[in-house]
Amino acid sequence: MAYFINDDCIACGACVEECPVSAITEGESKYVIDADACISCGACAGVCPVNAPNEE
Repeated sequence: MAYFINDDCIACGACVEECPVSAITEGESKYVIDADACISCGACAGVCPVNAPNEE
Protein backbone atom coordinates (compact mmCIF):
# COMPACT_ATOMS: atom_id res chain seq x y z
CA MET A 1 0.00 0.00 0.00
CA ALA A 2 1.25 3.44 -0.86
CA TYR A 3 1.64 6.24 1.64
CA PHE A 4 -0.32 9.49 1.49
CA ILE A 5 0.22 12.79 3.31
CA ASN A 6 -2.67 13.96 5.46
CA ASP A 7 -3.74 17.53 6.22
CA ASP A 8 -1.44 17.72 9.27
CA CYS A 9 1.44 18.41 6.85
CA ILE A 10 3.28 21.64 7.70
CA ALA A 11 5.13 21.68 4.35
CA CYS A 12 8.57 21.52 5.97
CA GLY A 13 10.00 19.29 3.22
CA ALA A 14 11.74 16.83 5.55
CA CYS A 15 10.12 13.90 3.74
CA VAL A 16 11.24 14.89 0.25
CA GLU A 17 14.95 14.17 0.74
CA GLU A 18 14.24 10.85 2.48
CA CYS A 19 12.17 9.35 -0.34
CA PRO A 20 14.42 6.90 -2.24
CA VAL A 21 12.21 6.96 -5.34
CA SER A 22 11.44 10.70 -5.48
CA ALA A 23 7.70 10.09 -5.12
CA ILE A 24 7.08 13.21 -3.00
CA THR A 25 6.49 16.64 -4.49
CA GLU A 26 5.32 19.99 -3.21
CA GLY A 27 1.61 20.59 -3.64
CA GLU A 28 -0.40 23.78 -3.16
CA SER A 29 -0.76 23.60 0.62
CA LYS A 30 1.08 20.39 1.53
CA TYR A 31 3.40 17.81 0.04
CA VAL A 32 1.91 14.95 -1.97
CA ILE A 33 3.01 11.38 -2.68
CA ASP A 34 2.65 9.78 -6.11
CA ALA A 35 0.95 6.50 -5.18
CA ASP A 36 2.18 4.83 -8.36
CA ALA A 37 5.81 5.62 -7.54
CA CYS A 38 5.64 5.01 -3.77
CA ILE A 39 7.30 1.75 -2.64
CA SER A 40 5.82 1.93 0.90
CA CYS A 41 9.22 2.01 2.59
CA GLY A 42 8.09 4.40 5.34
CA ALA A 43 11.17 6.62 5.15
CA CYS A 44 8.96 9.71 4.89
CA ALA A 45 6.96 8.76 7.96
CA GLY A 46 10.14 8.24 9.95
CA VAL A 47 11.31 11.84 9.55
CA CYS A 48 8.02 13.75 9.60
CA PRO A 49 7.72 15.93 12.73
CA VAL A 50 3.90 15.86 12.64
CA ASN A 51 3.27 12.25 11.46
CA ALA A 52 1.56 13.40 8.27
CA PRO A 53 2.55 10.45 5.99
CA ASN A 54 0.31 7.44 6.57
CA GLU A 55 -0.29 4.16 4.77
CA GLU A 56 -3.48 3.94 2.76
